[in-house]
Amino acid sequence: MPAASLRLLLVSTPMGPIGQGLGGGVELTLESLLRGLAARGHRLTVLAATGSRLADDLPVRLLLEPGVPQASWQHADRDAPVTIPADGLLPRLWQRALALQEDHDRVLNLGYDWLPLWLTGVFRTPLFHLVSMGSVSRAMDEAIAAVAAGHPGRLAFHTAAQAADFALPTPPRLLANGFDFDRYTCRQTPERVLGWVGRIAPEKGLEDAAVAAARLGWPLRVWGLREDPAYAAAVEASVPAGTIDWRGFLPTDRLQAELGACAALLNTPKWTEAFGNVVVEAMACGVPVVAYRRGGPAELVEPGLTGVLVPPDDPSALVAALPEALAIDRRACRSRAEERFGLGAFAERVERWLLAQPG
Repeated sequence: MPAASLRLLLVSTPMGPIGQGLGGGVELTLESLLRGLAARGHRLTVLAATGSRLADDLPVRLLLEPGVPQASWQHADRDAPVTIPADGLLPRLWQRALALQEDHDRVLNLGYDWLPLWLTGVFRTPLFHLVSMGSVSRAMDEAIAAVAAGHPGRLAFHTAAQAADFALPTPPRLLANGFDFDRYTCRQTPERVLGWVGRIAPEKGLEDAAVAAARLGWPLRVWGLREDPAYAAAVEASVPAGTIDWRGFLPTDRLQAELGACAALLNTPKWTEAFGNVVVEAMACGVPVVAYRRGGPAELVEPGLTGVLVPPDDPSALVAALPEALAIDRRACRSRAEERFGLGAFAERVERWLLAQPG
């Protein structure tokens, strides 16, 4: 049974407007949270960058703030200092959240940045953090460790691999993620093509997937925001012409319709992915996943049921694993993914966390 209704303020990523792919997996996580928590009777307000868009059918109040987007910690040096641009979006979001806190029972931060973590002890309304990345900088590691030491109940992570990146004095709260499987169609008969989904940036390892596709002689359809055009051009130049079919960044409904045609998804991260939303999205379409045994995806793929895990940074292993992946029953793949990552179960896990003793 759903708990008593909470008034929840969710603060989005400071990297830019929702709906443009700038926030990466945080955008999908936010929508999943909104759908799941609204279905459980909670009253939801989202604070996000000007220009953000949410689905029309979401019963959510959307408040917008202008400001210069914050650069991602993902691309900073490990010893980089904390910086905020002039007229920055990050402080504007949190000034507004401070002003709104008394109207809410809980505040939930989805952005991966130093300022909201530092504000944990300042807020009167309990402030919670769903950490969206692994360790990428000393400044963020220290901020997360400080919250873990002083307010351990306020932190949650997606996977054990992600949480293991940080110095935590108590076992981490793991929430995985949630997906509305009604939005994904399982296609039984795929085409002779491979898929790859993600931001087009070096840490995502697209070059390995391209090499594997070229060795197989299969086209590789690539979906995602071209965050680093020079990197994208270099990857394309490294394989025979026609290997990569660029499909761009698509909303979920269009992405799943195209992704479902793939025989398999290749997942090739060069860093510790906190979760791996695209892995579950592929499974939801019945598409088996061949993934590097690294980070979150290594906890999502069940060998022989939903995909195959291979040693990291080894395109030859991706090639060798394809026959096993193609033998997986696509309906069973989707069914198992829904059992583990359905929207309702995710919302219930988040609700239990928010209702626990804040700490």
